[in-house]
This record gives sequence, C-alpha cells and structure tokens, in this order.
Amino acid sequence: MPVLEELWAPGGLRMPDSGLGDRVEVGVCPDEAPRTPVWGPLKMPPVSCRGGLSLALELPALIRQLRAAWRARRGAGTLGPERSQAGTWSETEKEEIEEVKHDGIDEDGSAHLEADGTLNTGHAGVLLVERRGSYPLIDLRIFKTSALQGEVESSTRRKVKRQLSFQRYCHASRLLRGLMPHTPGSLHLLDDDYLGQAAHMLSKVSTWNFDIFLFDRLTNGNSLVTLMCHLFNVYGLIHHFQLDMVKLHRFLGMVQEDYHSQNPYHNAVHAADVTQAMYCYLKEPKLAEQLSPLDVFLGLMAAAAHDVDHPGVNQPFLIKTRHHLASLYQNRSVLESHHWRSTVGMLRESGLLSHLPADMSQDIEQQLGSLILATDISRQNEFLTTFREHLDNQDLDLQLASHRHFMLQIALKCADVCNPCRVWELSKKWSDRVCEEFYRQGDLERKFDLEISPLCDQQADSVPAIQIGFISYIVEPLFEEWQRFTEPSLLSHAMMGHLHKNQARWSLLRHTHTPTDTHAHTPSDIHAHTPADTNKQPDAEEPQPEGGGGGEGEDIP
Repeated sequence: MPVLEELWAPGGLRMPDSGLGDRVEVGVCPDEAPRTPVWGPLKMPPVSCRGGLSLALELPALIRQLRAAWRARRGAGTLGPERSQAGTWSETEKEEIEEVKHDGIDEDGSAHLEADGTLNTGHAGVLLVERRGSYPLIDLRIFKTSALQGEVESSTRRKVKRQLSFQRYCHASRLLRGLMPHTPGSLHLLDDDYLGQAAHMLSKVSTWNFDIFLFDRLTNGNSLVTLMCHLFNVYGLIHHFQLDMVKLHRFLGMVQEDYHSQNPYHNAVHAADVTQAMYCYLKEPKLAEQLSPLDVFLGLMAAAAHDVDHPGVNQPFLIKTRHHLASLYQNRSVLESHHWRSTVGMLRESGLLSHLPADMSQDIEQQLGSLILATDISRQNEFLTTFREHLDNQDLDLQLASHRHFMLQIALKCADVCNPCRVWELSKKWSDRVCEEFYRQGDLERKFDLEISPLCDQQADSVPAIQIGFISYIVEPLFEEWQRFTEPSLLSHAMMGHLHKNQARWSLLRHTHTPTDTHAHTPSDIHAHTPADTNKQPDAEEPQPEGGGGGEGEDIP
C-alpha cells in the first residue's frame, strides 16, 4: 500500500491526454495523518479574509439537546469505529466551538485565514458551516425603507429570529436523521436517445464551444451533477481518493439543489459552465504537467460550488438592506464567504471526505475556501498585479504547492468571467442573463426607495454598455496575462480572438441602441458586481484547439 503522501504528489494520476503522470494505485487511506503540504514563498498570500467568520450565531437550545442525545447514542456504541472516526467533528462540536470563542477569535470577534491559507480558529480548528435551509430567502418586505429611519422594526426582528430558529431546527433534524433532501428531477427521465446525445456531448467536453445550455436540457436540468461525475471519472479521482459514489452523488445533488434556479444568471447552469471552462484550463500543458490529483480535485470542486446559494443580488445590496449575511461577515467578501461555508456544510453533511484523516479533510476545506474567496471581484486588481509581476519576473515555480494554488485561483477567476471569450451565440446568452439579474435588483431597489446600484438601472444601463465596460476593465486585462502564462496555447489564442470580436460587436450594438446609455462605467462600477457575463462571436475560419478548447462539441444533431 503506498504511503499517503502520494495523494499529494504532483503527477500522481493519469487521464487520457492530460499530461499528468502515471496512475497511482491507491488503497484505503491509512489512519495516520498525512504530511501537511508546505506552502512555499509567494508574493501574495493565497487568501486573506480576516474578519470573515463571525461566530456570533448560536444554535437554538433544542438543536443542542438533539445533538447531545445523538452524541450520547454514538458514545453508547451504536456506530462502528470507522463511522465514529468520521464523525469526530460533530461529536466534539460544542466543546470545540467554546474553545474557538476564547482562543480563535480576533479582537473584532471573528476567526480568519492566516497568510498561508490555513484557518485560524484556535486549538480545535472548527469551521462553522451554513446551508441554504439555515436562513430565509431575501424578502424585502421585512425591511423598513423609510428615508427617515431605515431600520428594521423590533417586531420584524422577532419574526426573523423565529424563522431562523425554526429553519435551523428543521435542518438539524434532517441532518440528525441522516435524510437526503428530496431533489425533484434528480434522476434522468429522458429517453435513451436524449441520454445518448448527452453522452456524445460529454465525449467532447474539452472543446471550447461546448454548449452548456443544450447539455443542461439533454440532462433534464442535471448538467452540474452529470458533468462533475464524468470529470471525476475522467481524472480517476473517485478511485484515487477512494470516494463513495453514493456520497459523491449526494454531495453533488446538494450543490446543484442549493443553486437558485430562479436566478437568471447565478444558477447551476452557470456553475456547470464555469466547471467546464475550468476543465479546459486544467488541461493547458503548463498546468497539467505539474498538477497533483489534489489540485485537480480542488479546482473542479471550487468551480462547481463557487456561487452556491447565490441570492441573485450583490454584496452592496446585502449591506444596504442590513441582511444577516452582511453582518455575519462584517461586509467583507460576504457572498464568497457564504459560498465557501455552505460548501463545507455540504461536504460534512454528505460525509464525502469522512474516510480521510481529519487534518487532510480540514486542509481540503481551507484550500476550497481560498479558491472560492479568490472570486471576489473586489480583489481583481490585487490578483492581477501579483500575476503580472510573477510573469514579468519569470519566477512562477509550479513545483511549489503555493504557486500551484495561486494558479488555480487565477484559473478559477478566468473561468468565472470567461463568457466574453466564448463564441458570440453563447456569450450573448450569458450577457442577457446577467444583465437581467442586474435589472431585477435595480427594480427591487427602485420599488423600495433604495439607491439603484451601478449597472442595475435598466433605463440608463444598456446591455452593450455594461458588456463593453466589463470586457475593458475586467476580462481583457486578466486574459492577456493568462495568454502570457499559457503561451503557446491554441485555446488562449482562440479565446482572445473571440473576445476582441465580441467587444467590437458590442460597440456596434451600443451605437445603435435606443435606450439611454451615455454614461461610461468605471472600474468601481464593474467591481460592484460579481461578473460572469459576456459574449462571443463565431469565426468559421479560426482553427479550433483540441484537447484544451475549441471544436464542435456542442453541435449535436
């Protein structure tokens, strides 16, 4: 049986044409803790979210009693030793939380990630988690938007508190019973012909023209689960990490379910699109030759869950409406922190990593947080500057775990905003969807007498104007540096070609657009929103890269 360090070693598994090393035959992970990966020197810490993990919210007394009874039952020997080890985090949760409150909290009352990407939560290393069922959906009716007071009335506060307590109780009861939430449509109900077409599309999932909208229809709305299971098989991750297929499917079902289908843009189809783009980037030779199985696992998982439980509004909206998440995360990386903690909650609830040593699963959770928090668009310039400096100095060493992690952050950022780099037909769909989501927020703000956020005023902000600003300030600078890193790359060449054509096409549409869109959008306006919209233009004569982008993967007859 190989030593556990092989799980972390670059080049530890093989996939067809991936450039990774020979496959490692891995058995059941041994009980001993793995060697902690060493973070080499890096100019910028992988992530810093100081103040991002407030521990102010406590579970209701009823839930504590239920968990105490559950722990007592476990202590009586109702579960086997293997399961007992996997459930250590929940058995000692209460005691560990008390330690965190005294030892792992900053002066401002919060835990945080250290500069090396590890979570500082005191001796226990506990990370409190969230799920969509833990909190009510955004309902602006509970807000008093009077210009004079602008505060939530005390009666409404009591109502929200009762709702939170009840939903937490229901969620905890479901967790204690070990029940899986009912997921309508979790099974493919389409006939063999449609499933055959979906399988055909998956055979070309590495092509850059992959039509995720068609794939979602062919999988009956299960594009994210189907895509992730396929990619895990392609990379051999299920065998490599000895994952339980039932737990994996349950976890992916939770992730897909916790995206809001009513969001025009930030939904499970967007997550699947980002995951497919991330797969193409992981296949870039300069990355694929150095990535370890853990790197691939983290990259795909972060892409799939990076926007989970997105409410369809941006951070400034949550702050000015005094949403509980804004208070919980002290107005810093609010949505990204929630996406991360929700992902950790689902990992623990599904037990996907319960068979791994505790410090390995904790390290995976922390690195997932570092990747997801990197998608905060307010840190765009910070990441871009560091990336440019590394390329100028030619000092990126992908033998170092810290540098590989940084490049995974950059790859995820690229995948999150890659819509303008796709063909026009796909890109325009995403652009229309993200602008529709912006406009919905603006309509809510207008209805409740709130200041309309940048890019959200349908009467002043046209789709072409928004897209031109987004491409100019966010997408183009990032992908220019990505092209420098991947050079020579057919995929990067194709993406930049689409980007420039789409930019020109939006400029033409802007001049012919009838609504008022005379004011220009500044970088601060663009940063006010999590991007992920844009467009593309077809080019029949442009060569399509293979094995890392381009091709006719979405053209299913």
